[in-house]
Amino acid sequence: MDLPLAETCFISTALCNAGFAFTEEPSERAGKSDGYCGRILRAQGTRKEGYNEFRLRVEGDPENYQPGSTYRVTLYASSPAYFRGFTLIALREGREGDKEEDYAGNFQIIDEEDTQFMINCPPAVTESTPRRRTRIQVFWTAPPSASGCVTLKASIVQKRIIYFQDEGSLTKRMCEKESLYGETTEKPLLDCCACGTAKYRVTFHGNWSEKVHPKDYPRRANHWSAIIGASHSKNYVLWEYGGYASEGIKKVAELGSPVSMEEEIRQKGDDVLTVIKMKAQWPAWQPLNVRAAPSAEFSVDRTRHLMSFLTMLGPSPDWNVGLSAEDLCTKECGWAQRVVQDMIPWDAGTDNGVTYESPNKPTVPQEKIRPLTSLDHPQSPFYDPEGGAITPVARVVVERIARKGEQCNVVPDNVDDIVADIAQEEKEEDDTPETCIYSNWSPWSACSSATCDKGKRMRQRMLKAQLDLSVPCPHTQDFEPCMGPGCSDEEGSTCTMSEWITWSPCSMSCGMGLRSRERYVKQFPDDGSVCTLPTEENEKCTVNEECTPNSCLVTEWGEWDSCSATCGLGMKRRERMVKMPPPDGSICGAEVLEVEKCMMPECHTIPCMLSPWSDWSDCSVTCGKGMRTRQRMLKSPVELGECTEDLEQVEKCMLPECPTDCMVSEWTEWSECNKSCGKGHMIRTRMVKLEPQFGGDSCPETVQRKKCKIRKCNRGGGQGQVNSDEKKRRKEAREKRRSKQGGRQGEETTSTAEHPGCKMRPWSSWTDCTKLCGGGIQERLMTAKRRLKSAQLPSCKDRKEIRACNVHPC
Repeated sequence: MDLPLAETCFISTALCNAGFAFTEEPSERAGKSDGYCGRILRAQGTRKEGYNEFRLRVEGDPENYQPGSTYRVTLYASSPAYFRGFTLIALREGREGDKEEDYAGNFQIIDEEDTQFMINCPPAVTESTPRRRTRIQVFWTAPPSASGCVTLKASIVQKRIIYFQDEGSLTKRMCEKESLYGETTEKPLLDCCACGTAKYRVTFHGNWSEKVHPKDYPRRANHWSAIIGASHSKNYVLWEYGGYASEGIKKVAELGSPVSMEEEIRQKGDDVLTVIKMKAQWPAWQPLNVRAAPSAEFSVDRTRHLMSFLTMLGPSPDWNVGLSAEDLCTKECGWAQRVVQDMIPWDAGTDNGVTYESPNKPTVPQEKIRPLTSLDHPQSPFYDPEGGAITPVARVVVERIARKGEQCNVVPDNVDDIVADIAQEEKEEDDTPETCIYSNWSPWSACSSATCDKGKRMRQRMLKAQLDLSVPCPHTQDFEPCMGPGCSDEEGSTCTMSEWITWSPCSMSCGMGLRSRERYVKQFPDDGSVCTLPTEENEKCTVNEECTPNSCLVTEWGEWDSCSATCGLGMKRRERMVKMPPPDGSICGAEVLEVEKCMMPECHTIPCMLSPWSDWSDCSVTCGKGMRTRQRMLKSPVELGECTEDLEQVEKCMLPECPTDCMVSEWTEWSECNKSCGKGHMIRTRMVKLEPQFGGDSCPETVQRKKCKIRKCNRGGGQGQVNSDEKKRRKEAREKRRSKQGGRQGEETTSTAEHPGCKMRPWSSWTDCTKLCGGGIQERLMTAKRRLKSAQLPSCKDRKEIRACNVHPC
C-alpha cells in the first residue's frame, strides 16, 4: 500500500521535496518494526547499484576501529557528479536496524546547516536542506569494546535516482581493533575487582620533529610542556573528547603552565591517589643517547585505577596530547602489565588558531575537546587533502613495576606477571613448619632473558615428608627477577636498556652502504653514574650486489677528525673528494664521508650548586601574548667542571588583548555631479577594512558630499522664457508625483517628461550599486524620444542622475 508522505520522509528530506512516492516492502517484520528505523522503503523511481561516482570514506581508511575513538566520515561525489539528499547509518554486522541496539556508535554533527539527525530515526544522519552538494562530513564515535564488526552505510539521492547502500563504495565495514596487550580494557570498567595495589612507570617518547612533521615546523621554540596528570577514580575526569576544557586544562593547552591543573587535581581529595609530574622538554626532540625519555612513577588501587595526563606541544594555539581515563584494572581482576599508545594531538577548544604560531584568538563560545584531523584547515601543519591519518607525534609506555598486597587474579600469573614485579619486597624469615621435611634448594637456573630486559630464574626443592597432614607445606618452587649477562643489578650500577629497534634502510640503493639502529636507556644507574652502553650501532650493508655504481674517480681517504666529545662517547669523521664524476653526468655512487664512534676518558659529572629561582620577570609585552623569564645562579666553583643544569627558564605570558583601531581605505575619486545643469552634489566613499576591537578607536565617516554647479539651466527654450502653459504642465506633473503611492523610490512617476520642442523617454531604472557596503553609486538616464524641428539643442539633451547607496559599514 502507499504510505503517507509524512511517514516516508524519514529516509531523506530530498525525496519528499522531489515528489517521490514510496511503498513499504512486504515483510513479516513490518508489524514490530513500526515506529523505529526498521521500515524497508523503496522508491518508485530508478534504482542504481553499479556506480563509482559516489563514495563513503572513513578518515585514514582504517580496516579496524579503536573502541571509543572518534573518526571523521566523509560522503562525497566525484566531479562532475553531485547529490541532493542522503542517509547515513552505522549498523552492527548482521543486524537489520529495526531495534535500537542494532545501531553501533554515535554520530556527531559538524555543520548543522548541512546535516541533521533524522526525526523519525535518531541514530541516522540526513541532509538539513535538499540542495546540490558534493561533500558532507560528520564525526562517528566507535562503540565500546566487544561490539564486533560494524558496517557504515549510505544512500544517495540524485534527481530521480536513488543509490542504495547494500554494497560497493557506499558501504564501509570495520571490525574492532585487537588490543596490543589483551589485559587492558579499552574503556574504564564500571567497577574494578583487583586486589592490593600496583605501581607503574609511565614514559613519554616525543616524536614531534622536523624530520617526521616537516610542514611549518617551528625550529626556534619547539618544546613539550611539563607533563601533569594523576591516577584517579571514575568520579573525576581530567579531560575527555566531547567535554569542555577546565581552567587548568586551558592554562596547560595555551600557556604550557601546569600550576592551575595541579591545584585542580589536588582539590579532588580521595578521588586522586597519585599526582603525575614530568619536566618540560626543550627542544621537543633529541636523540635518545643525548636525552633520556622523561618518566614518572605512580600507584593505583581498586577505587583509583584510572590514569590520565596531558602535555602541550608548543608553540601551538591550544594543542595537546595525553591519555584520558586509561584503565589499568583488567577483566580478570588483575593489573595490566604494559600499555603502549601512539598519540595524535587534540584541540582544547579554547583558541581558534590553525598554525603552530597563529596569533592568540580566543574561541567564543568555547568549543568541545576534539582530536585534530588532516582535513581541519589547509594552513594546518597536519593538513592532507586526501584525508590520511595524522602521523603520531608521541608514544607513551605504561609499565607495571611492582605489586603489593594480596592479589586476586581470576587467571593465574604468567611469566610476564612474575617478571614485571622487579621491586620485590624483602623476603621474610623462613617460616617452613617443622612438620614439613624438604630437600635443599637446587642451584638457580639460567636467566630466561639473554638481554638487559627483565627475565626470571627458578630454583626447586622436594617435599620428602609431611609429618602432620593438617598442617599445609609451603611451595616447592621459588622465582626471582634477573637480567642477561652484564646487566644484572649485582654487577654494579648499570643501565637498563631497551631492545634494539629495526635496522634503518641501507644508505645506498646500489652496492655497499651503511645502515644503523638505535635503542634507548630505560633506567639509569641508581648511583647517578653515566650510562656507557652504546645506544646506536652502524654496520655495512650491500644492496643488489650485481649492480654497478656509477663509475667515478675519488681521492684517498683523509685523516680522521678529532673526536667530537672531550669525555665519554663521541663521533669522528673523515672525507675524500670526487676527482672525476661519471661521464654520463649522473651522481657519483662512491662514498665520500665516513663516520664512526670514538671513546674518550670517562666523564665525571659533579653536582651543581644552584641558587633558588628568581621571581618571574614582567611580561615582554604590555598587552596580548608575550614571554617572561626567570634565572638562577651557579654557586659551584668553576674549577669543578661545567654544570649542565638550566640557568634560565622561559614561559609564555598573557595580558589583556591589545586595542585595535578601526582601519579604513583611501577615499575614492569624486563622482560626477548628479545634475546636468544647475546646483547638484558629488560624493566619494571609503571602506571599513577592520572594525575596532578591544576598545580601539571607532571608525570615521565613510561617505562625503560636496556641492557642484555645472552651468545655469536654460529655462526659455528657443524663446528665452517659459510660457504659462509650460509652467502649468510642470506644476501638474509635480502634483502627480507627490500623490503617487508605491512605485519605485527615487524614480520619476510620469511616463514621459516633455521639454519645449522635444519629447523625452521615461527615466530608466537605477543601476546596481557599485559596492555591497561602505558606500557606492547608482545612476539612471533619461533620453530624448523625439525632437521637433523647432527644438533647440540644449533642451533635448539626454539627462543623468546619480545617488549614493549601501553606505553602511562593511
